Amino acid sequence: MSVRLFDSLSRSIRELKPLDGETFRFYCCGPTVYGPAHVGNFRTFVLQDTLRRVLEASGMATRHVRNITDVDDKTIRQSRAEGRTLADFTAEWTRRFHADAAALQLLPPHVEPSAVEHVPHQIRMIVRLIDKGHAYCAEDGSVYFRVTSFPGYGRLTRLDERELRTGPGQAAQAADEYGKDALADFALWKARRQEDGENFWESPWGEGRPGWHLECSAMSIEYLGESFDLHSGGIDLMFPHHENEIAQSECCTGRTFAAHWHHVAHLMVDGGKMSKSLGNLYTLDDLSERGFSPLDLRYIYLSGHYRKPLNFTFEALAAAQKAVAGLVRAERKLAERAGLAPQAMEDERGRCEDWASFEPAWEALCDDLNTPEALGRAFTALRELPAETSSATEARREWRALRTLLAIMGLGALGYEKKLKEAPAEIRDLADRRWAARQARDWVSADAMREELAQQGWTMKDGRESYELMERR
Repeated sequence: MSVRLFDSLSRSIRELKPLDGETFRFYCCGPTVYGPAHVGNFRTFVLQDTLRRVLEASGMATRHVRNITDVDDKTIRQSRAEGRTLADFTAEWTRRFHADAAALQLLPPHVEPSAVEHVPHQIRMIVRLIDKGHAYCAEDGSVYFRVTSFPGYGRLTRLDERELRTGPGQAAQAADEYGKDALADFALWKARRQEDGENFWESPWGEGRPGWHLECSAMSIEYLGESFDLHSGGIDLMFPHHENEIAQSECCTGRTFAAHWHHVAHLMVDGGKMSKSLGNLYTLDDLSERGFSPLDLRYIYLSGHYRKPLNFTFEALAAAQKAVAGLVRAERKLAERAGLAPQAMEDERGRCEDWASFEPAWEALCDDLNTPEALGRAFTALRELPAETSSATEARREWRALRTLLAIMGLGALGYEKKLKEAPAEIRDLADRRWAARQARDWVSADAMREELAQQGWTMKDGRESYELMERR
């Protein structure tokens, strides 16, 4: 079955096909690592992960690139405030992101480049843009992209020339003010300032650092080519970030940057925006302290269509917890009918040739990544299954379809965890040491040990008085 997805540029649902006929290449804007990622950040990452799983289950090979933003105004400002080197500061928060991502069962990207590692690539792009007349150097050594040199600027978000002069561009570009020629022009290179400290690089224009928008262009082109299949991110990145990416990339290469644009809508909390001042920037640790698992949160994300804002509440999370438990019971029951033991289970990411009663749910996933419809159809199929299937063969057929469907949505292998008593001694010891570090509020050590557990295939669920340790299969 073909996979179809809404394209933000054309405003239409289009079939996804690899441009090269072999591998579907896509880029996802990754985290800025200056603090813990919150539940709003992870909605986009979970839906991107689910899209990849759908593509792979449909038989398509993928190449998934997701960057790490480890140099920008926020990372520099916060690292200096804490008296730490930028590298040490961002490494800590990168480890925390990886641990949270593993807990949410996100597949690791095939390539995860960092902005700092690719400063030379960004400088080379700037040189080409200047040589082609699309960029200019200001008196202080900053370099700007000349928006008027790219007639297609604004086509993603349907901006017109008046809006670029007086509307969204004014507020969005205010942070890039370094003496540029026009308000809409944006920074490709920022000249070194006193508040940057030692966080600067040498360039043909003097000491400084790349502008934020440039890193994604440089890294996507490096690992996916000058023209690739899909670019994804949160809807808040459409302007100015993605508009700027299109302009600088296409002016540099002369080719279409991305064939398809995929954006995920905002997550709200209790019907309103998330903000630090409101105290509702919840992290996975915050949810764990209230007794919820990362998979409960993943279910919340899947319960709403990615193109519509989703409202997060703890009441909804409690309902998600019950729904996840229902899927656990359903999978276990079908496995028991089929006479299957946990060790006999196939690779949870394998393709399914026979969807049995769950074919309508799979069809929903292929139709604009309609995860809430897929979940609804899965529960309908479970309700309509006969109380006793005719044979173990038939039960195994239904189980395989359900298991594959759950795996595609990142909810796979729910009923086959190994509990603490079955964990090897070295895993139990690591978990004990992480728990002690957490109780001592040594977050750096606790996050590092949680990532180590995740790398060895174990998830640690923290409670108020103790913790659970589960093996991810």
